[in-house]
Amino acid sequence: MPPRLLLLLPRGVLLPPLRRRSPALSPLLRRIPSNKPPGYFFLSPVRAFSGYSGMAAGSPEQQQRSMVVRETVELTEKEEQIFRRLLDVVRHFGLGTQLRVAGGWVRDKLLGKDSADIDIALDNMTGQNFCEKVNEYLELIGEEQKGIGVIQCNPDQSKHLETARMLILDIWIDFVNLRSETYAENSCIPTMILHFQEVGTAKEDAYRRDLTINSLFFNINNNSVEDLTGRSIEDLKKGLIVTPLRAKATFLDDPLRVLRAIRFAARFNFTLAEDLKEAASDERVKSELGSKISRERIGHEIDLMMSDKHPVKAMCDIRDLGLFYVVFSFPENSTPPVFDKCDWQCVSHIEAAWNLAYSIGSSVFSSGSDPKLQDEQRRLYLYSALFVPLRNMFYLDKRSKRSLLHHQQVPVSSYIIKHSLKLKASDAETVVNIHAASEKFAELVLFLESSVDVRTLKEKLEDEYLEIPTDSVKRVCAEAENAADILNKQDELHWRKEKYIRVERAITDLDLDGVWKLKAVLDGKSIMGVMQVKSGGPLVGTWQQRALKWQLAHPNGTMDECIEWMKQSQSKRQKVESSTRMAF
Repeated sequence: MPPRLLLLLPRGVLLPPLRRRSPALSPLLRRIPSNKPPGYFFLSPVRAFSGYSGMAAGSPEQQQRSMVVRETVELTEKEEQIFRRLLDVVRHFGLGTQLRVAGGWVRDKLLGKDSADIDIALDNMTGQNFCEKVNEYLELIGEEQKGIGVIQCNPDQSKHLETARMLILDIWIDFVNLRSETYAENSCIPTMILHFQEVGTAKEDAYRRDLTINSLFFNINNNSVEDLTGRSIEDLKKGLIVTPLRAKATFLDDPLRVLRAIRFAARFNFTLAEDLKEAASDERVKSELGSKISRERIGHEIDLMMSDKHPVKAMCDIRDLGLFYVVFSFPENSTPPVFDKCDWQCVSHIEAAWNLAYSIGSSVFSSGSDPKLQDEQRRLYLYSALFVPLRNMFYLDKRSKRSLLHHQQVPVSSYIIKHSLKLKASDAETVVNIHAASEKFAELVLFLESSVDVRTLKEKLEDEYLEIPTDSVKRVCAEAENAADILNKQDELHWRKEKYIRVERAITDLDLDGVWKLKAVLDGKSIMGVMQVKSGGPLVGTWQQRALKWQLAHPNGTMDECIEWMKQSQSKRQKVESSTRMAF
């Protein structure tokens, strides 16, 4: 997504949800061989909405949902094949292992949703030991052995269990032993029982999980659903997010569970239990979340929220629970400083952007676009909206390679994306570009709806080298507009919707709906060839802008025609300059 294109036009509309993004493997994985008030902000929505209103997105009026929960799990053919293979391994070696699918897969199946996230809990061995047995069995039946990945436990990062991963019939499966954790005296932090013979029971494991809706098991051996907390299915039916044990102890065990609770509440439009909200707001829990959990894990949870069904609800919960500045940590000494109610401003902007995109529905700009690209644009659209109030805040990056006297001034939004959330540098760059483009686009909106005199625009656009046909003036000016003031009025949703539709119509009438994909008819190298210069510079850049205007004024023009225009323009200018010198 080239930065220049972000200065031009919107790209389409918005559609929740995104496909779930697979988490990156932990760096501990080892391989075993084999500041402004809310203003008018015109961001382009990226994909068509489907059935989610502003209220559903997270307004206070949202109601707790009652879910339809199935009595049994319906397996796909592939799942049956995988489970038969695992049972064959248990029976062949006489392992006596009870195989249970844990957590989210069971929850989703009972809600009638498909899930590829299969985690197997083992009651008498570690995940690595079981995977090695699987490979032994594969060798016996003449099949290729698979590599085993092991994610080591790391208590300092609240990763208490070693997890093994391998491909079973082309599906990645995680294997882990049942957990049995005990609290040390005068401590809320659990101590993991490490002795092999003391692997936990299924009930102990269920109570050690983050949420009751994630504490369900599907016992592969007897083909049954197990609700060992005695309330998981009921909480699922009620749409309630609650922890199996005391919420504060559960969160201090792994503070990332606070964000997971918020994410699942948003995904399913469920209600956070009152004691859970109280624990999530606890100062010690917030401190542990900020200091004990890696920024990569925090960023991954936020990215999943942004890519899911109700990102605004998730951001509202983060704000209301006092977690905003923990999750989106700011750099020190930003200019201007973080202003009062910054968190409220940020969330109000993403909510406004979400509701605008929902109200617009489908758009001509989304037709023919790759769904994956639309999903990515939707995600970046939401991040951009969230950080609009920060667009004029900067900090000095003392880690830059420049001299100490010339520290680089970096947008605060870029810092949050790259350092607080550890997302891609390209994400930060795109958000900064969208913020810059939005200011220019706001002025463009005014222009497209104005009755400005075309003759005045013609004089503004032309120079001694370039003449623009009168009927192309508005088309060229619409693309090339570079004004920098943003409107500061918070318009009503319906008014902004109508404005978007009018501007969209104006853009399509000018045949500019695909201009952001426009490939320059002449690049810098070609222009240097015509001008017969060996290196670039400001003059080449000026001619690139002229060539772009020429291309917009002559949409069917060819490269040869553009080169000929350049040569004629230069020749004409040289004759004028020669005549002027002779006159003196």
